[in-house]
Amino acid sequence: MPGIAPGNGRQARKERRRLRQEGRRPGPPGPYALLPWLLMGLGSFSNLFQGETPSPWIGGAGLLAFNSLYISVVFRGFVKEKRESPLSYVLLGAMAAITFGLAIGYGGSWLLFFPLLSLACGTILRRRWLVAGLLGLAVAACLIAVWRDDSTSTPWTLGYGTFISGAVTAAILTLSETVMELRATRQELARTAVEKERLRFSRDLHDLLGHTLSVIVVKSEAARRLAPRDMDAALLQVTDIESVGRQALTEIREAVTGYREGSLATELDRARSALTAAGIAPSVRRSGPPLAPQTEALLGWVVREAVTNVIRHSTATTCAFVVDGTADRVRLTVTDDGRTPAPPPSPGIGGTGLKGLTERLAVAGGSLEAGPGPSGGFVVTAELPVDAPGEQGGDAGAAHTLSP
Repeated sequence: MPGIAPGNGRQARKERRRLRQEGRRPGPPGPYALLPWLLMGLGSFSNLFQGETPSPWIGGAGLLAFNSLYISVVFRGFVKEKRESPLSYVLLGAMAAITFGLAIGYGGSWLLFFPLLSLACGTILRRRWLVAGLLGLAVAACLIAVWRDDSTSTPWTLGYGTFISGAVTAAILTLSETVMELRATRQELARTAVEKERLRFSRDLHDLLGHTLSVIVVKSEAARRLAPRDMDAALLQVTDIESVGRQALTEIREAVTGYREGSLATELDRARSALTAAGIAPSVRRSGPPLAPQTEALLGWVVREAVTNVIRHSTATTCAFVVDGTADRVRLTVTDDGRTPAPPPSPGIGGTGLKGLTERLAVAGGSLEAGPGPSGGFVVTAELPVDAPGEQGGDAGAAHTLSP
């Protein structure tokens, strides 16, 4: 959904306010917006009321049927499933039959039903069917107006009004539907970004606290063993526990505020201290070009997770860290001589920590493999570009690798 960098709290609040405002923003026009156009039929109703229309019962029935079909078709046109159903086309066809019958039979103001029929077509028809339908109605309206020679407006004006009314209606509805789809897409992207951020932050907390608590447990055990025979050494371990705890608090604050910059050298130093306290002899060999901060941060997390697993799950007596690389790629290998755990189902997939690291390195264009070594023990191998890209999330500008 990126770390929570300074100012991102304000950005999140602004984003929530923007989404609320978007939710209140008016959407596409509803079917009621097209009902006032029925007033165009007042001329026909006036003719019926004043007795100027022959066979008024036929004209009245046609007027009632047309208005009823118009309302039904317009309301169906605003629901995609109903709009695309065969019944909508049947109703539209019935409207067309009534319109042609009344226009041919009565002429005059009854010809204004053509623009109303065009509006209904604009709510139902799309693409080539819309163009063909509107052109056909416009031409038919012009021809009937010329033939009757009693239209309340000139034939070309009637034809133009017939075409443009349906075209504008269809354009507005299509644009409004597109805008609503874009809004829904933006909301879905925002929700996905939040989920990604939660996953990233849970991985950070797991790696931070898992490693730190493991070191505290190991040093506490060492202090308990040393206390009966060497109080000074035990107090030194207790001092280390206090230092590790304070450092953990600092790291958690930095992770929350988004400023945590991992350093591979720092993590290797901490690994030496933790392994030594656990009775495991560490060795470090490092070579290759300087690394980008993002790459160092990623490798620092690999060191943390590997050391945590060695202390927790192995009976190792030695643990070796080898960092080497070329101008393009860097590789970190962590090897211990402990008992070999059950092989993971696939490279780079093990416990929660290894799964999280595999995801992190994959985002940065790298890879992680973990499994039994050829000579026993357990080997963790991480490869990354020297300039690894940051881990992206939902909020641009707030996304960084492990130091978001």
